[in-house]
Formats: sequence, C-alpha cells, structure tokens
Amino acid sequence: MRVLIIEDQQKVADFIQKGMQQEGYAVDVARDGEDGAYQATSIEYDVVILDLMLPKLSGLDVLARIRAHKLNLPVLILTAKGSLDDKVKGLDTGASDYLVKPFAFVELSARIRALLRRGHQEAPVLRMADLEMNTVTREVTRGGTRIDLKPKEFALLEFLLRNARRPVTRTMIVEHVWDIHFNAVSNVVDVHINSLRSKIDRDFPVALIHTLRGVGYVLKDEPSC
Repeated sequence: MRVLIIEDQQKVADFIQKGMQQEGYAVDVARDGEDGAYQATSIEYDVVILDLMLPKLSGLDVLARIRAHKLNLPVLILTAKGSLDDKVKGLDTGASDYLVKPFAFVELSARIRALLRRGHQEAPVLRMADLEMNTVTREVTRGGTRIDLKPKEFALLEFLLRNARRPVTRTMIVEHVWDIHFNAVSNVVDVHINSLRSKIDRDFPVALIHTLRGVGYVLKDEPSC
C-alpha cells in the first residue's frame, strides 16, 4: 500500500513516515500544498494524509484538487484545527476522515486501515486457496500454519492478494509497495518475491506465486501453463 503524507512540520511528517514504514507501507512526503496536490493527482496512492495548514496552497484547496481528479481516493485530514466548523468544512470538501493533533499513532494507523478496507470494499481477511491474511491483526497463515513476514513481504503479499489471478508487472508492484525514491532498475522486487516464495510456497504442495516471463507475476492456485 502506498501512502502520501502532505505535512509541512518535519517532526510530524517524519514521525508518521517512520511509523507507516515500520508497518510495511510505501510512504512519500510532500512539504507544501502545491507539491502535495501535484503528487496526489499525478501518482497512484492508496491513501493521503493531509494537513490543513500548509504553505503555498491550503489543505482544503489541495483536497478540492484531489477530488476534481480522484473521487474515491481516501483522504484523512490531520490538523491542529479541531473546531466543529473546521471538521465540517473538511468533510464537506471531500475528506474521508478527520484526526486532530496531537494524536496517538495507533489511532492514526487504525483509521488508515479502516479507510483502506472501506476503499477496497473487502473484508479484513484476504484469501487464496489455503492462504489467509488478516489485514487488521496482520497475521498470515497457510494451511493453518502461521507465517511470519517482514513488513515489505507483508505489503507485497497483500498487493498480490488484492490482485489475485490478475497479472501484475514489476512496475505495478513498485508503484504500490515502494516509495518515490525507489531505484527502478534494481532487482529488489525479484529478491522480495523469492523471499516470499520461500515462506508461503516452499513447504506446500501447490505453489501460489507464479512468474509470467516478460510480464511480472500472478498469484493463483492453478499451475502455470
């Protein structure tokens, strides 16, 4: 999952970015409203965390631009302005949720997960054959056996599960699992795929992750042609 943080306070942005990265999200940060609006409307994100008090362009103006291009992109407003009027303005402009500073990261994380579930209109448990992922508890099992995954492995598997039986290219994986600073010519995607295979396929009779030569990968419970 890829997240955009639009926040001009560096300590706040760094705090959120570090926490989200530890949970396996790919995170980009914009320091002002103009850059934030450009990134949000030109790059594919799964959720945006947006401060209202921004230089160059206000958070409400950024939100209006996002809604003009992407009606369904979840946007969580994060701000020190906690009056009822401020909340109403944000929600009327198209915010998906509203959280007032100071905040606990665990609440922010829970709200982000709720927005992502709502956006995908899916239950918190994703399944393929005997493989299960609970996106709330972040537990993964196959055949009833628990599998421990690193944050990036979890994010990669979640992306594959949400696109089950659909081919995904390396570019698609990079855009959703890694951030804007990722080196696209590296082999890190293949390395993570191999690591994931060793955990969810190696000890089971049916392989779920399949390579599509010249294309990318697909998660399915049928043998490759």
